[in-house]
Parts: sequence; C-alpha cells; structure tokens
Amino acid sequence: MDTKKKTNEPYNTAVRTALWRALHLEVDAKPHIIKDEIGLRLIAPGAGWRQRPDMDPDFTKRLRASVVARARFIEDLLLDQHKQGISQYVILGAGLDTFAQRRPDIASTMQVYEIDQPAIQAWKRSRLNEAGLGIQKSLHFVSVDFETSSWWSELLNAGFDSAKPAFVACTGVSLYLSKDAIISMLEQIAMLARGSTLAMTFYLPMDLLDEEDKFLQQIANKGAQEAGTPFISFFSPAQISGMATQAGLKQARTISTKQMIPLYFANRIDQLVPASGEVFLVASI
Repeated sequence: MDTKKKTNEPYNTAVRTALWRALHLEVDAKPHIIKDEIGLRLIAPGAGWRQRPDMDPDFTKRLRASVVARARFIEDLLLDQHKQGISQYVILGAGLDTFAQRRPDIASTMQVYEIDQPAIQAWKRSRLNEAGLGIQKSLHFVSVDFETSSWWSELLNAGFDSAKPAFVACTGVSLYLSKDAIISMLEQIAMLARGSTLAMTFYLPMDLLDEEDKFLQQIANKGAQEAGTPFISFFSPAQISGMATQAGLKQARTISTKQMIPLYFANRIDQLVPASGEVFLVASI
C-alpha cells in the first residue's frame, strides 16, 4: 500500500514477489507450495528475467520460500472460509495477486475486491486484457489514493456488503505504514460483520531475525530506501498482538513462518525453508 508510487507500473516489490512465485516452479523441487505463473505472464519481463540479481536461486532461496508459503497460507485460509459460506474476499494492497485468474472455480462464486493504487490497477486491467485473461464479473478493482481517500468508503462504493462476513487479506503492506495507520486499519476491520476473518502480515525487527536472514534484510531495506518506498514499521509478536487488542480484535493469534515449516516444508528434498522475518496476524471477528 505504498503511497509514493505514482507511475503506471507495478511496485518493484510486487514484481519481485510475482517473479519469485514463478521461479519457485522452475528451480525448486516438487511438490510446489503454490503454482502461480500468471504474474509472470502479466509482467512479461523478457527471456533474461532469471539473470536479474534478485532472482539468484540460491541467494534468494529463503525469501522465495517465504513468499510462496505466504501465498499458500492465505489461499488455504480463503478456501476454508469459502467452505464455511464466506462469499466476500477483500485484498488490501492487492498488487499482482492472481487468485481470481488461477482459481476461477472459487472466485466466480465469490465477490473479490482488490484494493490498490489507481495507476497500478489501470496497468493490471490492461495487462489482463492484453494477456487474454480478461476480467471476471466477480472481480472488482477498488482504486484508492491512500493519501486522499478512504479505502473503506471506496470498498462500499464498489458494492461490498458490510452486513455480510468477509475474508480480508493484507500481505506485504504493514512495512510501509505507520503504527497509527495500522491501528486505524485494524479498527476498521474489527467493525466487519460477525464471522469475518483477517489475515495480515507483519515484519520482525532486525534483532529478532535468524542470523542468516539479517544480511538479506539489510539489502532489502537499502533497496526500498533507494526506490523511495522505505520500510518504516517492524514489530515483535507481542507488539502485533497488542495492536490487535487495541483495535478491538477479540480473537487474534500470531503465526510465524517457522510454524509453517511442518505445514508446507516437511520432508522436502531441496531443504527449502522460509526466512524468519514474517509474522501473520490471524483474527476472527
């Protein structure tokens, strides 16, 4: 939800994340954690994309594992919510999310609301059509300039039914927001209809990372700063839980990437494991 990006191209981080999901299919052993080549089709980076420095398969292995674990975890939660009758899916800071294109069987039975900057969504609309993927009737692009307008108001204007429960996902966003802005967002989500669920990612401060992840985080911090989209918010699990309580979320828990290892990475022949920096807040309303 980077408010500084004004061009009609995706954020560097959104592109990198989508390419890592594609790289997972090319360099990591089966079974794949998630199968997603749609982002690669939308970006259309050219034949040499794997030679990018940030695509080095060994150097980025732990970060790539975190990205695919995050995507799989969100999707598993969503599918479970769908089985329970939830029919509204809200993606805050959607970027190059591809759920609606990869899983039309599920997306067509839900109302999917992707919230992001207007220019980014215009680019995505164009690329979906150019790639022959089209835009499903159940997919709603909710364009928001986060500096001047309310994502909640725009979501309601797009047809979201606040009287019905929803599943809300927000990944890769909290890094760019102040603590006050995060609490404000959580407070709004806490007012969703009973039966709604939130899954949101947060990032640990440097001193809580595994030693082998600290250098990668320093590089990421430097790159974000140079791109004009600095990372400003890092929290411990206790701080995340505290913010959830302050915002009025009654049923909340944190889940670390290490807790995902037995879910998605057990008995792998390639020793693929996620980096230690990401923490999920999962809350039911």
